[in-house]
Amino acid sequence: MALSIGIVGLPNVGKSTLFNALTKAQNAESANYPFCTIEPNKATVPVPDKRVDTLTEIAKPQKTLYATIDFIDIAGLVRGASKGEGLGNQFLGNIREAAAILEVVRCFEDDNITHVEGSVDPLRDIETIETELLLADIQAVEKRLDKLQRASKGDKTMRPTVEAMERLLAYLNEGKPASTFPDRKIDCLAAQFKELALLSDKKIIYCANVDEGGLLEDNAHVQRLAEFAASRGCDIVKICAKVEEELQGLDEAEAQEMLESFGISESGLVQVIRTGYHTLGLISYFTVGVKEVRAWTIRNGWTAPQAAGVIHSDFERGFIRAEVIGYNDYVQHKTEAACRSVGVLRSEGKEYIVKDGDVVHFLFNV
Repeated sequence: MALSIGIVGLPNVGKSTLFNALTKAQNAESANYPFCTIEPNKATVPVPDKRVDTLTEIAKPQKTLYATIDFIDIAGLVRGASKGEGLGNQFLGNIREAAAILEVVRCFEDDNITHVEGSVDPLRDIETIETELLLADIQAVEKRLDKLQRASKGDKTMRPTVEAMERLLAYLNEGKPASTFPDRKIDCLAAQFKELALLSDKKIIYCANVDEGGLLEDNAHVQRLAEFAASRGCDIVKICAKVEEELQGLDEAEAQEMLESFGISESGLVQVIRTGYHTLGLISYFTVGVKEVRAWTIRNGWTAPQAAGVIHSDFERGFIRAEVIGYNDYVQHKTEAACRSVGVLRSEGKEYIVKDGDVVHFLFNV
């Protein structure tokens, strides 16, 4: 299960600079003019996790595999994007595959960097972005509803689905996001929601792009954004895309020294991933052996068989039991055998809820 985050925002707010920094790939051209990103950029990067590094030092495997995260950089949206303005809505479709949306908004003043709206106002920018996402959803629902209405003429069993979709369309037309639609989980709509992957149904993380001075102390723009995010129940991260870009190419010690000089302890990459995991309710468990140490991403609350299924579907179908060691116990005792001998290796059944950091060995029937 790869975590996927779509990076969206108005032109010239630092999206592509952030993408370059996050992925260490300079394939999303950054320039001081709108629409410099003319095709969606996607990159898969490892999730930094010091626990994986520690387990690797202990087990000394042949290879180490981190969990991964997909970043999708979408061309800058403008008012009317859903109707073809700017680069049009062709890019909105690329966000549909993402599990969450990172809305990057500019939260610093700089006369040398133009803003497509003529001034810096993060809440106005968010309204523009989310209006375009909502309008794109309305178009998608209208198209699907038209198809369902035609099909229902010969199949009366489809009427409940048509009526539910009509209610959804009316709800969206009121300016409300699909995520708050009260009937979204009824049986006849579940499949439609899954297939349509509505943009306004996705989790949102707000990202304040500040200048170097804004890293140490929240400016008025960041304060307004934080209050807005809290009112929405959404997470917020504050980064300086310029600093993140400068961190690339530095070794770990140099990067840490640079971060500390700005009064922060972790990079934007770590912040975005940590926040993404929290927003989506994700955790990691580990498998450890002489061949590999590997991190696996699952949803918080998953049972042992469900967690086994991310390795292979056969593991879930033929699940017998899971042998589980807490991360701290494994680090203390160093091996599975030592953990077993002191009684910290537990045998867990189908009802066990896997915890973040568990070191797990699954037993299953083929």
